[in-house]
Amino acid sequence: MDFSKVKLVVSDMDGTLLNTNSEVSNRFFIQFEKLKQRNIHFVAASGRQYQSILEKLDTIKHDISIIAENGGIMQHNNETNILLQLSTEDVLKTIKTLRNIEGCYIVLCGRKSAYIETNDSNFISKFSKYYAEYKIVEDLTRVTNDDFLKIAVYHFESSETYIYPHLKALSNQLQIIVSGQNWLDISHANANKGYALNMIQEKMGIHKNETMVFGDYNNDLEMLKLAHFSYAMENAHPDVKKIASFETKSNSEEGVETILDQLLERLYI
Repeated sequence: MDFSKVKLVVSDMDGTLLNTNSEVSNRFFIQFEKLKQRNIHFVAASGRQYQSILEKLDTIKHDISIIAENGGIMQHNNETNILLQLSTEDVLKTIKTLRNIEGCYIVLCGRKSAYIETNDSNFISKFSKYYAEYKIVEDLTRVTNDDFLKIAVYHFESSETYIYPHLKALSNQLQIIVSGQNWLDISHANANKGYALNMIQEKMGIHKNETMVFGDYNNDLEMLKLAHFSYAMENAHPDVKKIASFETKSNSEEGVETILDQLLERLYI
């Protein structure tokens, strides 16, 4: 495969770059330095909170771009900008709908912090893996003084089965994406990782045939379409495997790193 034109490498975090312990491998950090030497730019693109991505990639955070909250916020050239946010009306309407769904845990995702209105320790142990900054409040609808980028919803069994079918009434005005086995994300109608990635490509003058993207779930679909070298993880959702041009090993087998080794080997020939 001819990787000689690759100038941009983009990876999702959970289920993709992060292993099953939610860690970034030392192998990747070594590869990153080699990519940097070859003037290949790296983008971390995730549904995760911006602060959480910074925490995972702290040692390289000034040398990369970050797409967080499914395109709601973006860091590029060490400038962080909110791209698309939810209106107060959308937040109130969505929370009211979600409160009627059994087994549904709501996370209001702001620029400064994430907010939850439950003390359930089982949920908090899961939730806190993805959110470095959060507050427990009495009522999400009374949270003010923040910019709201997304509402994330968690179900202990399946977000696709038990939450998604109840949100049809919101789908005409908002972006509703199943982002993991247990997670579903509700955002501005135009917010997605592809929206933000396209902005980075245009700013850098990088084309689709110069872009490599890795993903595993439905919130990666739009950005996979922007890359000639689009990879689905072995553990990916079937929808992702239909869209991606190629497949790699699972995140537990360092599938991203496997392809990056191939990329670097070809570039150093």
